[in-house]
Amino acid sequence: MIYLLRHGQTDYNREGRLQGQTESQLTELGMAQVQAMADLLKGEIGDEPGWRIAASPLKRTRQSAAIVAQTLGLEVEIEPLLIEVGCGVWENQLYDDLRAAYPKDFTGPGWCFRSPDGERFEHVDDRVRAWLRALPPEGERKVIAVAHGISGSLLRGAYLGLSSQLTLIQDTPQDAIFRLTEGRVDRLACRPVLAA
Repeated sequence: MIYLLRHGQTDYNREGRLQGQTESQLTELGMAQVQAMADLLKGEIGDEPGWRIAASPLKRTRQSAAIVAQTLGLEVEIEPLLIEVGCGVWENQLYDDLRAAYPKDFTGPGWCFRSPDGERFEHVDDRVRAWLRALPPEGERKVIAVAHGISGSLLRGAYLGLSSQLTLIQDTPQDAIFRLTEGRVDRLACRPVLAA
C-alpha cells in the first residue's frame, strides 16, 4: 500500500508563484495542513510496524515529511525520483506574469511541461515509474510518499495506467491523502484546516 500526500501550503503557493524545483518553505497554514494529514495517517495505520516515509528532496516536502515522521514515529528517507517537475526559466515567477507572457503555453492541462527549458512529461513519468518499479510487490508495500502536485499526479497516473491527458487533469489537494492499493486510488479527506 502507498499513502501519497502533497506538501502543505508554501510561501510560493500563497503568493501565486511557480515553484518547480526551487525552494520555498511551509506557511503556518501549510504546517497545519500537514499535521491534519499526519493525524489521518495515524488513524489509518496506527502503530503497525514496517512503514517507511519517502520524501522528495525539496525543502517543502522534507518539512512536510518531518511532521508526518514525528507523528508516526518514523524516519524519513529522501527520494530524488519524487522531486517536482523542473520548470526552467518559469520558476520563481508569478502565475499571472507567466499567463501574460506565454498565453498559448501557460494554459490547460500540461502547461507545466511547456516551459522553454523545463522537464518534459516523459522524463518525470519515467522517474515516478522507476520509483514504483523499485518498491516491494503490491501486498508487501508499506510506504508513505511525500511529493508534489505534478509529480504526485504522474505517480497516481502511472499506478492506474492512465493516459497522459487523464493524468494531467487530476486534482492536487493539500488537504487530502491518496491511498494506492489493489489497483485503486482512493482519496481520503483530512479534517478541515482554516487559514489564520
